[in-house]
Amino acid sequence: MKYITGIQSYHGTKKTAVTIGKFDGLHRGHQKLVDKIIEYSSDDCESVLCAFDMHRDTIMTSRERREHLEGRIDWLIDCPFTKELRSMEAEVFIRDILSGKLNAAHIVVGRDSAFGHGKRGSVEMLEAFSGEYGYTLDVIEKERYHDIVISSTYIRDALAQGDVELAEKLLGYPYELTGTVQYGQQLGRTLGFPTMNIEPEGHKIMPRYGVYACRVKIDGKWYDGVGNAGVKPTVTDERRRLLEVYVYGYEGDAYGKEVTAQFCGFERPEVKFGSVEELKEQVMKDMQYGIDFFGLINE
Repeated sequence: MKYITGIQSYHGTKKTAVTIGKFDGLHRGHQKLVDKIIEYSSDDCESVLCAFDMHRDTIMTSRERREHLEGRIDWLIDCPFTKELRSMEAEVFIRDILSGKLNAAHIVVGRDSAFGHGKRGSVEMLEAFSGEYGYTLDVIEKERYHDIVISSTYIRDALAQGDVELAEKLLGYPYELTGTVQYGQQLGRTLGFPTMNIEPEGHKIMPRYGVYACRVKIDGKWYDGVGNAGVKPTVTDERRRLLEVYVYGYEGDAYGKEVTAQFCGFERPEVKFGSVEELKEQVMKDMQYGIDFFGLINE
């Protein structure tokens, strides 16, 4: 897969099958669009996904999207939503970008696709210009979960409630974050359960502050764990977003390493305890929750 930033950086020469959108999360609905452009991919036609960066808190970072699509499509274009793009008329976008720049032979969009200045571009407009610019148009119907349309908003709401199991069903994969293990106060170590402080990268959404069963990838290996997502109000006033996670069976030094944590189950919301002793008592219960969740042997 070729990865570039900005449509103007694209210099492919073949016909293409193109899909456009924000693709925040690459959820199950988005996957239907991806699958369709892959169907069109051949020696003479390359699959192209244009993901518009709207500069807001995100379900998926650009790097995560790249990792999820690696080996599946031919081109991934991260498109900063520049002033030029915001002001471009929809007809011009079809003529100069989709047809002129990307050489689209097939365009694949969702039913509610909107683009161009004032979001005047629509499925109907794409259909109207298909003959003039020589592309086919596939309009993909929404994917649903229990009769509710899967959307980034639906996933955000699930994460805000701490319902990471629902989020996984909507995404088609576990919700996760990647970050570098930071040096902290090492309070967990002094209490007998050393933890890792992981700071999420970029504008990645943190699920509801609270305690979760997690799976953690360190040096390419997955471990079970239990972690608190939030700001640790009992021991600090910094209000710094962190996932503080205890990893079962890991005995190495992870400081400075980049790790990935998947959220598997929600136990309880984050609370401020009256003392470190109360915190320690609850953490012991949290660790047992993780043991029970993953079916680990409690030695």
